[in-house]
Amino acid sequence: MATSRTPSRSRPSSAGEQARAAGALPWHLAEPGPVVLVTGPEALLAERAVERVRAACRERSPDLEVVSVEAATYRTGELSQWTSPSLFEEARLVVVTGLEAAPDALVTDVTAALGELPDDVVLVLRHGGGARGAGLLKAARAVPGAVLVECPPVKTPAEQRAFAQTELKAHGRGIEEAALEALLLAVGSDLRALAAACSQLVADVPPAGRGRAARITEDDVQRYYGGRAEVTGFKVADAAVLGHHAEALRLLRQALESGLDPVPLVAALALKLRSMAKVASAGRGSDQVLAKSLGMAPWQVRTTRDALRGWTPDGIAASITALADADEAVKGGSRDPRYAVERAVIAVVRARGAGD
Repeated sequence: MATSRTPSRSRPSSAGEQARAAGALPWHLAEPGPVVLVTGPEALLAERAVERVRAACRERSPDLEVVSVEAATYRTGELSQWTSPSLFEEARLVVVTGLEAAPDALVTDVTAALGELPDDVVLVLRHGGGARGAGLLKAARAVPGAVLVECPPVKTPAEQRAFAQTELKAHGRGIEEAALEALLLAVGSDLRALAAACSQLVADVPPAGRGRAARITEDDVQRYYGGRAEVTGFKVADAAVLGHHAEALRLLRQALESGLDPVPLVAALALKLRSMAKVASAGRGSDQVLAKSLGMAPWQVRTTRDALRGWTPDGIAASITALADADEAVKGGSRDPRYAVERAVIAVVRARGAGD
């Protein structure tokens, strides 16, 4: 099996080669090398990276043999039988997982294997993070042609948006910005849930054609996920901060009557007000500049600025205080949490100083 043990080019040509020249690869550009070191705590991204390497190796050698070695069940000497030269030069992919908790025997055997890998073997090393095996990681990086893939935690909204966009792009689909925001609000920050939601949207929403837009729209997301409390909560929040008293109460009562818990409704209101406070305190600057400094999307900064019209710093502060009281009430501090969240919505509308 051919591996990346080819003479290096003077100028990287592919996206993967450019990223390798700059350092570590992101998970979606993972590619084979004599050694592929996949590091970081984000398990789903690591699994995706290993799968990309496996698929690339399989494409080169359809008869590829894939061997999995787990640190938790490792026996001394086991690795050498899989990383030794094959009698018939059969291509082999050896994936070692759990190196962050590897026994000494595995660390020793992997270190030994790094110095004598045959050309028909690709060795993938998965390390979830931590100090264990630091010397081994250093040795793996030093192997000529080694590929380093980093899978850091996906925490910020910007990182979650980028992940969802990459997921959909892999299926040949795009998504509108408002639809992406609605999807994240509905699904939450769990990466596996977000990946599953993207796959489900691709399966459920017809592709472009017959009058449909090329990208997944907000209506598409609302159709399949609009019943989630988080999405409904943000509809209430949008109406409240714009001073639409009647509409905010109508949406709120509709949500409560459908059985939605008051807790995420208050949380959505609080998140909206905190975003407004962040943008208001950031001062002047373009949407792009503020988005980068605040960890928001440019369109979010733009819509938040629009929502700030008619608001004063005192009004924002008063609303945040009212929502803090409501949060305590809906989490057990009141006998009537439904009334508490309704009172909070009214307080937000009044703090803006406008109503219907």
